[in-house]
Amino acid sequence: MSNISDLFRDSLASGRAALIGYLTAGDPGLDQTRMYAEALVEGGVDVLELGVPFSDPVADGVTIQASAQRALTSRTKLPDVLRLSSIIKKSLEAPVVILSYLNPIYRMGFRRFFEEASSSGVDGVVVPDLPVEESADFREEARRAGVDTIFLASPTTSDSRLDQILRASQGFVYLVSLLGVTGVRRELSPEASRLLERVRARRERPYLAVGFGVSSPEHVAALVKGGAEGVIVGSALVKIVEQNLSNPSKCSEQLQSFAAKLKEATKL
Repeated sequence: MSNISDLFRDSLASGRAALIGYLTAGDPGLDQTRMYAEALVEGGVDVLELGVPFSDPVADGVTIQASAQRALTSRTKLPDVLRLSSIIKKSLEAPVVILSYLNPIYRMGFRRFFEEASSSGVDGVVVPDLPVEESADFREEARRAGVDTIFLASPTTSDSRLDQILRASQGFVYLVSLLGVTGVRRELSPEASRLLERVRARRERPYLAVGFGVSSPEHVAALVKGGAEGVIVGSALVKIVEQNLSNPSKCSEQLQSFAAKLKEATKL
């Protein structure tokens, strides 16, 4: 069992789904991201997902695209995000997941990346543009370093490919709730519940976490009721950062308050 699997197990045993909160590292600066990570955990976030800014984030909507651009303007790169993880893990017990597009990791080299990720306290890695069919070397280096590999499955994923993704994922599998990109939504897509039903029917699988468009406590409660064992909230948190770029203290307060409301909605 990994730190992430242990967290899910313990959270579910206590009557709650796991709450995963996303921040783009370096938006608007690394010191602020550290502050905001602490605020989220204080508010009830169980797992921190740190995004590595990338110039062409194809899976992301306008909110996270703008966030990535601010982080790139502050010159945040993959090694900076790993150092940030190391700093965060010195004061927080929450597992840390890195979300990065493939190019920065490929340029560093899989072995070096996973060695540095492991020594920085990173517990899992999500690479949205790495097909599971082409991930053997990536997964081998992750296994060697003791870091979970987390793959994405969407409503259009075929049954055979879904089985591959479930076998390749440790910690949890990232279920994409809708067709399209990340972003704040008023309503949850009905595709989310259908995907949950498909995956829950598999006997051997990692824990299930749903993301993309999860924007409110009501969304969280509906997903948990539908069988989600974890929920991932990203754009709604990044939007709070965007609205408070000149006031980090106010941003921290709002992030903590919103996280507490999301946490309350994770009750099984």
